[in-house]
Amino acid sequence: MAQKNVLESILHSHPESFKQFMDQPEKYRLQILYTQIDRDAKNRAHFTTYSYRANAQEYFYPASTVKLAASVLALEKLNALGLDKSLTMRTLKNRESQMDVRQDTSAADGRPTVEHYIKKILLVSDNEAYNRLYEFLGQQAFNETMKKKGFEGVRLTHRLQIPLPRLENQYTNPVEFLNAQNQVVYTQKEAFNPNPYAAENPILLGKGVMNDAGMMEAKPLDFSLKNAYPLAAQHEFLKRLYFPNSFPKNKRFNLTKEDYSFLYEYMSKYPTESKNPSYRGTDMNYPAYCKFLYYGSDKQANPHPNVRIFNKVGDAYGFLLDNAYVVDFEKGIEFMVTAVILCNEDEVFNDEKYDYDTIGYPFFKALGQHIYDYESTRKKAYVPRLDYLKFNHEK
Repeated sequence: MAQKNVLESILHSHPESFKQFMDQPEKYRLQILYTQIDRDAKNRAHFTTYSYRANAQEYFYPASTVKLAASVLALEKLNALGLDKSLTMRTLKNRESQMDVRQDTSAADGRPTVEHYIKKILLVSDNEAYNRLYEFLGQQAFNETMKKKGFEGVRLTHRLQIPLPRLENQYTNPVEFLNAQNQVVYTQKEAFNPNPYAAENPILLGKGVMNDAGMMEAKPLDFSLKNAYPLAAQHEFLKRLYFPNSFPKNKRFNLTKEDYSFLYEYMSKYPTESKNPSYRGTDMNYPAYCKFLYYGSDKQANPHPNVRIFNKVGDAYGFLLDNAYVVDFEKGIEFMVTAVILCNEDEVFNDEKYDYDTIGYPFFKALGQHIYDYESTRKKAYVPRLDYLKFNHEK
């Protein structure tokens, strides 16, 4: 007898939230993975994963979800080099298209560091912070490391928000790290990837593309040269990050206990709780910013006092994503959800007329809340011990 797909049951049980999408899942390119977590007497996690249309062959643009991978791999690289994440990181310029970055005005002391870049990525999904880590990692090494770790179908080809020619993204900047005395302790030369990445075949989506002149051209947009990060790979990445002891040593990240704690803290922290960087006076200064699952885009939401969402979101080209580990400390609830939905009713790309507010955010809010409600009734043999995920976010 086939195992009941709990995820599909939840979706079918709430037609007011999901019928529109389940009637036309191909139109919305909807994919979801939901993992239940059960602990044993030793607090070891055991997983049961349910899928709705998760398919590595159905392309979606991963947007900012690639930034979590860059953050983790940047910490790994620092560990391999024996460097601290708080060292000053100077990004130098070797080509006309590159940026020379010697200051970070969002940092209290003005210093650019890997630590501060990761904070900005995890708090508000900062694009420039990602670009600096992409340059530190190097295009070829970034891709080869992900492949070596077993993340299939991943293609990381470009900086974000900066439309550069393909060749320019194959080049990545020289980088220097300096100690507290402003002495250079490590120098990294410019890197070049001689074997650029692309999909084997064109990936043509939509009916139209808005060109630079503001005119709509009646043709699909080709995503074959853009980033790719399949849903299963994202879900696996998050699982390895939060449950390293559930994987053999060769599949764990090369992170220290302090690295894990740092990532957990800033993945769960609200922008309103952050003092350095501070987001006061910006449109990002509300608790649920970048917490699509469960909260949607609700700026007035009072966060559940016992719930923390450890996640990384993305939104671009009408694709809306969340890759989240949800915890309720009081009720002993924990589960993982990775999902993507396309919010582009007119099927025109680059016109900045995407339907995040009417389609995407309400979908994620409902998905998170309905799965949470289901989890609150699910019987568990052992209550999870989750104190290691609690942080003083007001410090």
